[in-house]
Amino acid sequence: MSDLSNYRNIGIFAHVDAGKTTTSERILSLTGKIHKIGEVHDGEATTDFMDQERERGITIQSAATSTFWKDHRLNIIDTPGHVDFTIEVYRSLKVLDGGVGVFCGSGGVEPQSETNWRYANESKVARIIFVNKLDRLGADFYSVVDQIKNVLGAKPLVMTLPIGTEDNFTGVIDLLTRKAWVWEGSDDPMKYKEQDVPEDMKDKVEQYREELVETALEHDDDAMEKYLEGEEPDIDTLKACIRKGTIALDFFPTYCGSAFKNKGIQLVLDAVVDYLPAPTEVPPQPEVDLEGNETGEFAEVDPSKPLRALAFKIMDDRYGALTFIRIYSGKLDKGMTVLNSFTGKTERIGRIVEMHADSREELDNAQAGDIVAVLGMKNVQTGHTLCDPNNPATLEPMVFPDPVISMAISPKDKGASEKMGVALSKMVAEDPSFRVSTDEDSGETILKGMGELHLDIKIDILKRTHGVEVIAGAPQVAYRETITQRVEDAYTHKKQSGGAGQFGKIDYIIEPGEQNSGYEFESTVTGGNVPREYWPAIQKAFGNMMDEGVLAGYPCLDVKVTLTDGAFHAVDSSAVAFELASKAAYRQSMPKAGPQLLEPIMKVDVFTPEDHVGDVIGDLNRRRGMIKSQDAGATGTRVKADVPLSEMFGYIGDLRTMTSGRGQFSMEFSHYLPCPKNVADEVIKEAKERAEAKK
Repeated sequence: MSDLSNYRNIGIFAHVDAGKTTTSERILSLTGKIHKIGEVHDGEATTDFMDQERERGITIQSAATSTFWKDHRLNIIDTPGHVDFTIEVYRSLKVLDGGVGVFCGSGGVEPQSETNWRYANESKVARIIFVNKLDRLGADFYSVVDQIKNVLGAKPLVMTLPIGTEDNFTGVIDLLTRKAWVWEGSDDPMKYKEQDVPEDMKDKVEQYREELVETALEHDDDAMEKYLEGEEPDIDTLKACIRKGTIALDFFPTYCGSAFKNKGIQLVLDAVVDYLPAPTEVPPQPEVDLEGNETGEFAEVDPSKPLRALAFKIMDDRYGALTFIRIYSGKLDKGMTVLNSFTGKTERIGRIVEMHADSREELDNAQAGDIVAVLGMKNVQTGHTLCDPNNPATLEPMVFPDPVISMAISPKDKGASEKMGVALSKMVAEDPSFRVSTDEDSGETILKGMGELHLDIKIDILKRTHGVEVIAGAPQVAYRETITQRVEDAYTHKKQSGGAGQFGKIDYIIEPGEQNSGYEFESTVTGGNVPREYWPAIQKAFGNMMDEGVLAGYPCLDVKVTLTDGAFHAVDSSAVAFELASKAAYRQSMPKAGPQLLEPIMKVDVFTPEDHVGDVIGDLNRRRGMIKSQDAGATGTRVKADVPLSEMFGYIGDLRTMTSGRGQFSMEFSHYLPCPKNVADEVIKEAKERAEAKK
């Protein structure tokens, strides 16, 4: 049995380009997992093993790997930074116990760092912070620490200070031991010397160490009392206090260095072992029933308890589908049968493997606290719980956002149609934020995703990985519809055709619902005018009709239907008759209720050099953007705005042109708002033309 106190399940997350993958490479190199260090900018990083990742220099899939440091086993997941792949970060954080947040020394707290930090807060993941790239022009460790306080509202506990900055960055000072770690060159992380603190930094070191000690000792009253009486705490006491505070999320130990120049990574690895929690130190996962309500039971991290495991990622590779699972309690043995509590079906565990990016080691079993991959699972998807068939339970399922953009595709040649179908079904299993549907009228395949880059990369994967050439249409915005007025109405469905007929009469109110309420149904019928057994049919029929609005055929949001009265016939009434009455009632009354088109508004975060701010803001205004804030930083300005998605297509190209290639941006879905009349008219006209063309 492995000692779980020596396990660390950690993720590395950050904004795109802050150096997560390079940090992962250095960690793997230091821990002896790889001998030649791969560089992201050369397209050779170990954890970036997709062609698309190597070409674009970004991480798309979270890669999992296991390694060892000081007798501790580290299960590491390197997550993507680009906002279109946030889902990968979210589902990785769900299964991790701790994380390393990487921030760029010159870029500071960038847009995606905020989103990832928010997800980590929601998942209650303990974190340490690594301020990277201190060798870069404009790098400023102290400014980034301030941003972490002000922008993220977090409490950084500074553990190391940099010696020099930019080209003169030579090493770091460990505040606990008051020792300077100075590296000779930048090629070998092991070529360093421990020296005394430079004279000109002694005051600063004492100031920051005093803050560190006082913050840490808040977790040990006895040590604090002695400290106030003048007794200096020993390093073991300090470490125990820092560990306690980190796991309680009271503060985040903050380190600095340059992963690319091999400086400062050892101290981060020591911090992972010293301060991040073991699987047993994290609050156990609550178990839920099929409706998602907590049962009061918990999956305790204990190999002797019944099996509870969560599938958090599906990956298709040359050997078949790999299902990544985090085991929360119990043991998993090769050949055993497990129950998928979502589908109610059992599956046999074939091969269990431990991953190192895209290579693997076979295992006979795994236990609580492990993150492993299983080959050959048939019907398991992201978020499904695998459990002991004799002791079933469900862990909290993952919630994924709805796509906001769609695109029609068709195979270039007729023969590729079946191949495309198989490839797409594999891709949907891998990525829950990617959806595929078929337009019944035109027969077109519609891809839906979180942004332009998301769909762009999916089409690229279709072509390269699965060998399917497709013709892609222009991206389409996922509009929605709603109503603005209350309508009281009645409808009678009557049909007589010899023998039993059909009869159903309903009196109802259709009115705008609360914001974000979706579709609500209520019945206030008394006295049995519409028997209770027909209510579900009426509710379901109205609900189904909400999928297609009366303006342009987009789904309807925030509508409340109240059934107030009606009539039935003892012989001719049936659930089908009331269902048909409800569908006709929807078509009759929705056009009278002031239907309105809604468009998705995106939260856009743009980083631009100072001299291009005016151009960027002017351009966002032209795109109907609402500027929310403008913050000047050391290397440029961040502009936050709410902008309609329909105005953001091709924005990256325009931004690069405006800022001479130096601008960056990220966007994520925020909310729906009513369309201006001229935009709505255009969308409705296009929808009608599409409908005509299908006829």
